[in-house]
Amino acid sequence: IENGGWEGEQQLQEQFTSRKGFAFNADRPGILDDKADMFKSSLKKVDVTFQNLDSSEISLTDVSHYFDSDPTKVVGSLRTDGKKPSSFVADTTTANGQVRTLSETVRLDARTKLLNPKFYEGMLKSGYEGTREITKRLRNTMGWSATAGAVDNFVYEDANDVFIADEEMQKRLLETNPNAFRDMVTTFLEANGRGYWETSEENLDRLRQLYAEVDDKIEGL
Repeated sequence: IENGGWEGEQQLQEQFTSRKGFAFNADRPGILDDKADMFKSSLKKVDVTFQNLDSSEISLTDVSHYFDSDPTKVVGSLRTDGKKPSSFVADTTTANGQVRTLSETVRLDARTKLLNPKFYEGMLKSGYEGTREITKRLRNTMGWSATAGAVDNFVYEDANDVFIADEEMQKRLLETNPNAFRDMVTTFLEANGRGYWETSEENLDRLRQLYAEVDDKIEGL
């Protein structure tokens, strides 16, 4: 997901079961046996998925680990009824722990980080690395669309309004880190192409034009 080099969700789901479908064998200490079929059989019976957030410094879109480890769509593809499990996240970053649905947690994460002026303005002040961080967060947000279908359309739409529709913001991103800005534009186009973001043709035309312009700048044309 991080570099866009995946053909479709089925590929991601197959990787999930093949890479995580190993088990220790009591008769052969230290040896992991391939038990992908047993793993799939267990996943077929899953009704609820759950993850825990225990650090205020690392949220759902700070790293790819969280969406990489989420089996929501994997379970849905394996169940005979095709039903996605209910997905929850426990926020134990404070003394008052809360359990929210995965979709609620992704929305909260977007509001407090990606779409929060205090966050992205702070990132932009740090220059090159800050722009890369904003782009990475958008890419990780799309990861939750791919593995769980947990991202509301408005998250992409609002992010587009903040980072793409605003010409002054375009200029700032381009000047601080043109490569990261190109990756951001690519992520928006990919989100639309994979069916995760519905938007206007005007927005898509702007993104395609921007990609060409940024690409020319990077190549020195």
